[in-house]
Amino acid sequence: MARGTFANVRLANKFLPRLGPKTVYIPTGELMDVYDAAARYREEGRPLIVLAGKDYGCGPSRDWAAKGPQMLGIRAVIAESYERIHRSNLIGMGIVPLQYLEGQSASSLRLTGREVYAIHMPEDLHPGHLIDVSVNGRVHFQAKARLDTDVEVTYFNHGGILNYMIRRTLGAC
Repeated sequence: MARGTFANVRLANKFLPRLGPKTVYIPTGELMDVYDAAARYREEGRPLIVLAGKDYGCGPSRDWAAKGPQMLGIRAVIAESYERIHRSNLIGMGIVPLQYLEGQSASSLRLTGREVYAIHMPEDLHPGHLIDVSVNGRVHFQAKARLDTDVEVTYFNHGGILNYMIRRTLGAC
């Protein structure tokens, strides 16, 4: 299932000059399948993010579309907007959906996808919290946490709904 994530031949990686399910493995500059790059990053212990445009997650099989990124090591998505159900599914898998502020996008912030990101999640996270994001240790912007309810914050804080339910069943929360 993980190998099929981001494997659609019509996938558009806006940071690359051609259409297809490819990405660049940053340390070497090698162009490769998303799955193969994710596997290398996983071996290094490096969490991943997705920079996305509008209506991220629209289309069929939305629940699988949230499980695959989690299996690839993606821990956050920063998008211009989300398909409603997919946003909830990301939270359920422990992936934080962040949304650029009005008028912002990867393009307007001059993001290339080749940067190192630090997402500063606060201890007192609440619905709609503005999250500080730093890029290469210098460029800073804020993104809105699309955790829209207290329940979604709880699920996210536990690493997803499954972890929450297991802890709840065991009486650990």
